[in-house]
Amino acid sequence: MILQTLLLAKAANQARGLAIDAVHACASGHLGLPLGAAEIGAVLFGHALTLNPERPRWINRDRFILSAGHGSMFLYSWLHLSGFDVPIEQVKKFRALHSTTPGHPEYRETPGVECTTGPLGQGVGNAVGMALAGQMTAARFNTPEYPIFNYHVVCLAGDGCMQEGVAMEAAAFAGHQRLDNLILIYDANEVTLDAMADKTQSENVAQRFKAIGWETQAVAGHDMAAFLKAFNRAKNSQSGQPQLIIAKTTIGQGIPEVAGTAKGHGEGGAKFSATARAGLGLPDDQAFFVSEDVRAYFTAHKQRQIRACNQWSKRYRAWREANPEKAALLDSAAPERTPSAAALLEKIPVFASDSKLATRAAGRDALQPLAATLPLLIGGSADLYGSTLNYLAADRDFEPANRAGRNIRFGIREHAMAAIANGVAYDGIFRPSIATFLVFADYSRPAMRIAALSKLPVIYIYTHDSVGVGEDGPTHQPVETISGLRVIPNLDVIRPADPEETAAALVAALARVDGPTLLALTRQVVPNLNEIPVQTRREGVLAGGYVAVKETVALSRILIATGSELALAMAAAKILGPGVRVVSMPSTQRFDRQSALYRESVLPASCRLRVAVEAGVTALWYKYVGLDGKVVGIDRFGLSAPAPTVFKELGVTVDAIVAAAQSI
Repeated sequence: MILQTLLLAKAANQARGLAIDAVHACASGHLGLPLGAAEIGAVLFGHALTLNPERPRWINRDRFILSAGHGSMFLYSWLHLSGFDVPIEQVKKFRALHSTTPGHPEYRETPGVECTTGPLGQGVGNAVGMALAGQMTAARFNTPEYPIFNYHVVCLAGDGCMQEGVAMEAAAFAGHQRLDNLILIYDANEVTLDAMADKTQSENVAQRFKAIGWETQAVAGHDMAAFLKAFNRAKNSQSGQPQLIIAKTTIGQGIPEVAGTAKGHGEGGAKFSATARAGLGLPDDQAFFVSEDVRAYFTAHKQRQIRACNQWSKRYRAWREANPEKAALLDSAAPERTPSAAALLEKIPVFASDSKLATRAAGRDALQPLAATLPLLIGGSADLYGSTLNYLAADRDFEPANRAGRNIRFGIREHAMAAIANGVAYDGIFRPSIATFLVFADYSRPAMRIAALSKLPVIYIYTHDSVGVGEDGPTHQPVETISGLRVIPNLDVIRPADPEETAAALVAALARVDGPTLLALTRQVVPNLNEIPVQTRREGVLAGGYVAVKETVALSRILIATGSELALAMAAAKILGPGVRVVSMPSTQRFDRQSALYRESVLPASCRLRVAVEAGVTALWYKYVGLDGKVVGIDRFGLSAPAPTVFKELGVTVDAIVAAAQSI
């Protein structure tokens, strides 16, 4: 197919017009990238990308990620012109309440949007995750006769993305792993929001990327033929390296008053819409204009894409018939095929009653049979497999020589690890789980927040969960981290107390498909709490909270505990007497989702004398103990000493729990 340069140049100007009109209509938004990268969009969506607008989630489509999500009108304009279900009425509702064209692209909200972007650099990490998933998919499912998966991941990023640490972490990982199905387009307009980019950057981007294993090209971004040549070279490269195209563009191209300046970044140029429209050859009296010949071109292009997809579908059906086991495995990736929690729990043998394990070790033991049951479950660690203990022992590393490996060594890149895991989850075939120390959740948190917002079923196996870390001291003792994570909407945090609770916590995470789950696991050994029946512990974790020890006389007090502190609460209850109930609360989020009747059965409103216990900050626990209750916790940073000494020094002891209960 020959590039229709003149017609696509016309489409580029009309895409500029859509962006100008949309931003002008709502007096809000970013015009710089939609105008500056319009020719890039014309080449990609009008010619080069393998897509099917009728099937936005076609499994062998090229994935396009707009990492510079503030330029969302770029994406909405081209999705509209391409024939995705983004009608002109929605373009006119840009940034309006309940429209499918929100201020930044959001996964599940707009057909054709591959991931939620806006926080700069996240999309680069997501693209690396999708490229990783693509390599795994090809290795797992392609056959010599039917190489049915050969898609590319294309990411458009700006100067802001390239300055963010998460993008550079992810790029270094991609270069090392030789993810040659990844194409990163750098919209190099040399402008950031506040000023020209030379105020804040001076590195040679091409040399930097070459140094970390990428193949690079530079091209004039407004020259469509030159850009297409560079793109095709990147797509067909045999170097075995990820590809960077540095596209030199003019920000705000089409609005002479602001083009090429920092003022072109935001909505400032919209006030010049009348003169800009005239300069772009758009009619004065018709906003949101698309000419008939441009519409006809994209209608025909859409039909070509549909035909190509249909041809692929024939090969796919033949592949399924020839490879029924592979087809069944691929089908198992569908969320509705996820085994139930009950089915998964059956796969984990009961721990010996005399087990004394750190919950990180219990997690290791529970993970192995689950990994055998779920062959699309993958795992990774930020250079801490020896401590997080989440290595899938029956498999090998993912690396250039073994794309089917299920263990990913991310290196010391916690933020990129989490963003890459999001990309894998967006892609939808493999189930990602990742691990590091809990205190480093602060390095992962921006990507974790996006996972929660996008309802991605990522699993975080984060260990060394409290001052039980001991000698490593306050820098590694996450006293505030658990509470900080609990306040993220749609992120389940589970802090199990013993091996059986840990088994159930892992199952709860795997059975959940509408959001991420974090497991907070201990470094220190904890006892197996045999006073509580195994079934009670396992089912109780799934509910988020349960009665661990029931009073045998009239209820007088309730002790609520989580994680390793549950054993302390149970010991305190024996001292306080038979009227004391002990409630295990491994996950406040899961507990809060239970029915009012269930929550009342665990925490009856009639009993106001309550003590909560956790080796961390206390504020959130007052939701459960009320004004009449007390919290035994740690409202300061920790200290360096053996774990038992730290617990005693900071007042998280059986004696402290007893004293708190007796004082109310």
